[in-house]
Amino acid sequence: MKNILVPIGTSSNSGNTLQYAVDFARAFSANIFVMDVFTVSAKTGSLANITEKVAQSSKERLKEVIEKVDANGVTIKIATYNGEITDGLKEIDNELGIDLIILAPRSNAIREEVYLGKTTGRIIKKTNIPALIVPKGTQFEPYKTALTAFKSGILKKKRILDPLVSIQKKFNSTINLLLVKTPGYTEDDLKVNTALMDLCSNLTITENATTYLGVLEHFQSQQPDLLVVFRRKRGFFKKLWEKSTVLKAEFFAPIPVLVLRVKKD
Repeated sequence: MKNILVPIGTSSNSGNTLQYAVDFARAFSANIFVMDVFTVSAKTGSLANITEKVAQSSKERLKEVIEKVDANGVTIKIATYNGEITDGLKEIDNELGIDLIILAPRSNAIREEVYLGKTTGRIIKKTNIPALIVPKGTQFEPYKTALTAFKSGILKKKRILDPLVSIQKKFNSTINLLLVKTPGYTEDDLKVNTALMDLCSNLTITENATTYLGVLEHFQSQQPDLLVVFRRKRGFFKKLWEKSTVLKAEFFAPIPVLVLRVKKD
């Protein structure tokens, strides 16, 4: 894990997310890229001038956030982009190769109904880069136990698991698997990928109406430090990932969530 990207929005908590990312990156000797996006539309002739000014203002704001962080040896670089955030993420990924995006949900507060806002939701939905969703105010601690939940054990490409493999090796994490049999499951769904099995210390098979309900049933007994899920066209949170905004009634986790992207099923 070499390059980690942290999208910085206008939230007052952006510094907390960046500090978490820095502490995480330090464990892997990884670089941090902080990114801000803006949209400039103006008449031809003045566009370049305005874009330059807005980009400079954006960089200055990012520098202010960075200055409040204890980098302690971690390299933090700035990237700005004029346009839609997912386009910017894809561009920087093509240029540098991003191994992980670290970002915060909209809110930790139970009283607020939204877990992922539109921006975070779009990042999860429209990019192929693994993402780590970190609750606001969370301080980084090595993950002792990770719960990996899924409804299908089919993984066509082993490299999908690379972030989880890196985490296990670095922190000697215990990886517990939770296979949730939901209505309409097939026998193939119950065949767990060998690479995934090689990582695990324990496999639990349960039967629930949805994968999320399976997670809720076993969360307290497992008490994981990290929840690992797959974003795929079918399977885990199938309908959930179709939307940009995710409600807490549909999904909520009080711990960091690692989202691994399965390109094709």
